[in-house]
Formats: sequence, structure tokens, C-alpha cells
Amino acid sequence: MFNKEMKLEKFKDAETVIGSSVFVKGDFHGTGNIIIEGGLEGSLKTDADIYIGEKAQVTATIEAANATINGQVNGTVKVHQYLALGSTAKITGDVNFQELSVVRGALINGRLSSHGANRNKKNTPEKKGVLVEEE
Repeated sequence: MFNKEMKLEKFKDAETVIGSSVFVKGDFHGTGNIIIEGGLEGSLKTDADIYIGEKAQVTATIEAANATINGQVNGTVKVHQYLALGSTAKITGDVNFQELSVVRGALINGRLSSHGANRNKKNTPEKKGVLVEEE
């Protein structure tokens, strides 16, 4: 659903879209792709992909197969495969992923942990309170 430039490729493939003028509270669990451009408070879990837009404000526990984050997230983020953070991403909370891509300007205040497919616990770095800047 997402290309490596962290942009939406197929907007029509999203099962759920929370638009920029919408704020919702609750616990959401689904199997399809989810796009958030507005506000969300609660929890969000999908077996597919999540895209969080630049102006999105999310206070939730998030779990997905893949995720692209460009907005603000307060809460735990667990991504089973690929997590992409855009330059406007701001995460306050622990982040767990298999693969990570970070664009310069993204902010992370929390613990990073990788559950890479071919790694064991000894080789998994964890850092707390990190400002990540990568080109």
C-alpha cells in the first residue's frame, strides 16, 4: 500500500479512513488498511497497514503489520514488519519493529526495540529518550 517515499499509493485500498476533520475515541481492531489524517484516542490494531498523516494526532496503542507515521503519536507502537517515520513524525512512547526507516527530523522519545527476523535478544539494541536524525 505504501511506497518507500512514505506516500499513499492506493488510497482506495484503505478499509478505514479517519479524515482530517474527524476525531474519534475508542478501541479499533480490523484486518484491512487504515489511514488516519485526523485524531484518534484509544487503541488501534490491524493485521494490515497503517498510514498516519502529517497533521494527525494519535493517543493510542498501535499494532500493525506495516506502518508509516508522519504525524504525532503518544503511545506504544508495535509493527510486525516495516516501520517508516517521516520527517514530521513525533512519537512519545515505546516503539517495536522488525525493520525501521527514519527520515531526518523525526522525533522519538521512548524505547526502540527491534525484533529482527535473524537476530537474537543479545544483538537487539535498545535506547531510551532518543532524538533520531538520519538522512
